[in-house]
Amino acid sequence: MSFLSHPSEQHSKLLFVNFNQDSSSLQTGSKTGFKLYPLNSVENLEFTHENNERPNIHLVERLFASSLVALVSSDHPRKLDVCHFKKGSEICNYSYSNAILAVKLNRMRLVVCLEESLYIHNIRDMKVLHTIRDTPPNPRGICALSPHNDHAYLAYPGSVQAGEVQIFDTITLRAVINISAHDNPLAAVAFNPQGTRLATASEKGTVIRVFSLPDGAKLFEFRRGLKRCAEIQCLAFSVDSLFLCTCSNTETVHIFKLEEQKEKPQEDSSWMGILNSTFRTSASYLPAGISDVMNQGRSFATARLPHAGLKSVCTIAPLQKVPRLLVATQEGHLYIYNIDPSEGGECTLLRTHLLEGQAPEHASSADDSCGDRPLTQGGNQDDPTSYAATVRRPQSSSAAEAVAPTGKLRAPPVVPPAEVWKGDKSYADMLKGKNRGGPQEATADINPLSMLDELISEGDSQPYQDPLDGAVGGEENLGALRIHDDSEFPPMSHKS
Repeated sequence: MSFLSHPSEQHSKLLFVNFNQDSSSLQTGSKTGFKLYPLNSVENLEFTHENNERPNIHLVERLFASSLVALVSSDHPRKLDVCHFKKGSEICNYSYSNAILAVKLNRMRLVVCLEESLYIHNIRDMKVLHTIRDTPPNPRGICALSPHNDHAYLAYPGSVQAGEVQIFDTITLRAVINISAHDNPLAAVAFNPQGTRLATASEKGTVIRVFSLPDGAKLFEFRRGLKRCAEIQCLAFSVDSLFLCTCSNTETVHIFKLEEQKEKPQEDSSWMGILNSTFRTSASYLPAGISDVMNQGRSFATARLPHAGLKSVCTIAPLQKVPRLLVATQEGHLYIYNIDPSEGGECTLLRTHLLEGQAPEHASSADDSCGDRPLTQGGNQDDPTSYAATVRRPQSSSAAEAVAPTGKLRAPPVVPPAEVWKGDKSYADMLKGKNRGGPQEATADINPLSMLDELISEGDSQPYQDPLDGAVGGEENLGALRIHDDSEFPPMSHKS
């Protein structure tokens, strides 16, 4: 979750925090750089990597347990850097026409979310495969990408007036279905690890729904609360898709259990059983709205944060083979709770870890079986001006100079690798291609035995380039970006 658009961010230690695709690690971005934390123990939390060379990192996404990280700095909010953090090498960079609000990764695709468009890159060579333009305004960058190779769906808002979710297949590059999930606009979406279920919440924040994919049928409906609305900040499935957790601007974190209703529950002859049976029967005679409330599921378990109003993200992760609830907050704390998987109820706080302030010498040398989980982008709903609008590139007369006589946009010049942009020129000049400071890909010092192989292809196909209205970058041929599987993750097979 990026905290950049929140006024309280000025007093926060963190600009960004999120979990990886399989909830096995945590990333944080701050004014000094970014850190990666493996999540494998309740008692200990030590970062395995720290980078202080890139300040003001407000988006950090890592590809599972690999060395591939995608970074966005508030100093250059339209520029995406894709890096090999173990080698300290930049693989490539892209610049866009507006601020990057979210970046999502899986083993097949990299998706960049702008306020009114989405760019789908091939993870192997970082080329832009498809652009979804003119999407409904999405100033909070709400979107989700399934981590599964075969069901690599992308979800994003389909309307600004209602809670419609558009599902797009990033492999076939075709729209799948539009789901009418809520009456109010969307606040959060999330896929389960298998890419077969989608959880949604609206800005009202009282009802959580789960749909099956790709048919869009409603499977579950849960009520977070009756007394008050809430700003839902995160939805996350457990690895086995049996639980769904959600956190909001309240002090309560809710966990719902995704289990099918038994065909015929055993009759309870007690007075309470008779009362419950009568209550359920009478619900069918009430108006539809009241009947729906009575039939909605309730929290299986809950956890309490120290106080309300914390910007936070949650997940359920197996730590030492036991499922735990993890909540990371803007103030720089990671809370670990115990969950009773059979009885539920109130979760017990086991440990609180400080995410900022650890000395570098305490970093673990062991490599991580970890990655990153994307989080929901937060937004200041009281401020009509979105963060993307505040950093939108101003229109100028130089735009006409980039138009070729045919009316088509002219691609920026290719810059030799030795002239990689180092930040000594203004970012506006870089975007305009002045002083040969345009973005490009850096491919030096990539070990063939590491996760990212040496970029060796001599092909002359280029990524999509639209200097004034799209992604700019990738002028150097990346070739085939092969990802090795040595102790990182299973082999990948690209689908055409």
